[in-house]
This record gives sequence, C-alpha cells and structure tokens, in this order.
Amino acid sequence: MITLSETAAKKVMDLRLEEGKPEWGLRIRVVGGGCSGMSYDLGWEDQVAEGDNVVESRGVKVYVDKQSTPYLAGSEIDFVENSMMGAGFEIKNPNVK
Repeated sequence: MITLSETAAKKVMDLRLEEGKPEWGLRIRVVGGGCSGMSYDLGWEDQVAEGDNVVESRGVKVYVDKQSTPYLAGSEIDFVENSMMGAGFEIKNPNVK
C-alpha cells in the first residue's frame, strides 16, 4: 500500500504534538490529473470515511480514499529539505512514469 519514510513519520509526529493532536493521522488523496500528471492533497485526519483504506506506517495512520488507492499503491511519503525548494512532504510514486 503506502508507507512513510522514517523522516516523514518523525515530522508528522512532531507536527501532531505541536498542534496538540497526537491522535491525528495523515490523509492523502489523488486530485486532478491534467497536463502535469497526478497531484496530491495531504491533510490531517482523525475519522475514517466510508470506503477508506487505513494503513499504519511507522506509528502514523494513513487514510486513503477508495478512488485514490490504486494510484498510490507502492508509494512512499518522504519529508525532504533542500536549499532550493525549502522543506516539505514528497510522494515517491512508482505508478507515475
């Protein structure tokens, strides 16, 4: 399904504590598709919606809606920091060519 790198899991855990919401998980969904390919929407979640797939990776629950599941199979969420682009979550998706 989908996994988090050690760096991403630590960042999620740190952010949850900063927000005072240690029970939150991460919701990811595929949006759009247009000429630039797949885009992703990441946000906080603490409720399972009907049809969701929920996986736990490195102590973090990841919620994926039914429509996004096939597009995210085998993906990894990482947290990267670089001097040019700043810092943020990155999706490494083997389904994107």
